Amino acid sequence: QVKLVESGGGSVRAGDSLRLSCEASGVAFSLATMNWYRQAPGKEREFVAGSSWSSNGAATYADSVKGRFAISRDNPKKTLYLQMNSLKSEDTAIYFCNARGEKGYWGQGTQVTVSS
Repeated sequence: QVKLVESGGGSVRAGDSLRLSCEASGVAFSLATMNWYRQAPGKEREFVAGSSWSSNGAATYADSVKGRFAISRDNPKKTLYLQMNSLKSEDTAIYFCNARGEKGYWGQGTQVTVSS
């Protein structure tokens, strides 16, 4: 059974930083493309960042977070991270960890609230 557990969310002010973590179990983590998505109130879920299992974990980012967010992974620990810097109010959302794309596996999410 695949389980993804996010942590690290919270309430911060604009300009602050947060680091999200996602602990995975039941999945061949080192062989899985891992992603972060988010869903803001009243909006559809959107892709934030991805870490490919190949190409040494090559990262991709949504334009809205490029230069501010950094995705990384620790394969032995089966943990995915999202370092979020220079947070903006528009980053307020529930952040979800995902394995293997939209038809893959999802965590329960962690709330990030950024006040201006």
